[in-house]
Amino acid sequence: MERWISAFLEAQAAELDAARNTRLAYGRDLKDYAAWLGRRSEDFLTATRDTVEAYLTFCEAQGLSSATRARRLSAIRQLYRFAHEEGWRADNPAIRISGPGRSKRLPKTLEIEEVDRLLEAARDKGRRAADQIRNRCLLELLYATGMRVSEMVGLPVAAARGNPRMILVRGKGGKERMVPLSPPAREALADWLRARDAAEAQGQKAGRPASRFLFPGSGAAGHLTREYFYVLVKQIAVLAGIDPVKVTPHTLRHAFATHLLAGGADLRVIQTLLGHADLSTTEIYTHVLDAHLKELVLKHHPLARE
Repeated sequence: MERWISAFLEAQAAELDAARNTRLAYGRDLKDYAAWLGRRSEDFLTATRDTVEAYLTFCEAQGLSSATRARRLSAIRQLYRFAHEEGWRADNPAIRISGPGRSKRLPKTLEIEEVDRLLEAARDKGRRAADQIRNRCLLELLYATGMRVSEMVGLPVAAARGNPRMILVRGKGGKERMVPLSPPAREALADWLRARDAAEAQGQKAGRPASRFLFPGSGAAGHLTREYFYVLVKQIAVLAGIDPVKVTPHTLRHAFATHLLAGGADLRVIQTLLGHADLSTTEIYTHVLDAHLKELVLKHHPLARE
């Protein structure tokens, strides 16, 4: 079963250019399924539709959310499709199984005033001046573009050279898109480039190699990690006097989309800026706006005060 999983993940990377995080999620899900099969003295080759359904029932009994169960079914279904194409199985036992479906939870977002406080607090976060400049740039870029964190921390420095008005972003599946920069984001980016290049010049004198990333890091990836940025955003939220529970990097991405929509932006434009493959993914922001408008009416309409 390990051979099947390895071959499947290699094919995902080579043929579909699946993102590393996607492959890691598939690997975890399929290893859990394989372990469950092993305890029943079964394997990928002998599993039937009833077996897959029994595994999903087991996952539900374990208290796993519908979204997690849907993701695991998707991984199993794709594994068997790959196995069928490779001639390892004559059928796909998961192809006709209906998943639990994903509940469309409204994404958490922030008010414009809260975002302003975060951006202001980022200026003071960091022991050194260079850290403060970088942290301000990180938040300005994230809110101005709506990029995914993995897209932002992996930006090559070459993409930011020349005081650009737009940045080329490589998103999921290797798809590229252009995202515009606001004047504050361009200013923060220019400040960070000067600080970054000065620090790198000093590093090269000490024998350290130059980094190709806009936000260099000391880890194996060579750039700041998503985990580091997640913690950083929480710390900035505390400085801004905002409950850190409600602030994540993805919350800023949601705020970007919600504030654009509230300002009159076209949904198709927002879809393009976010890098969503399907408009239905973007449409959830209309529900956020509807909920916000409803809250305003209930809060401020004179007949709603009762």
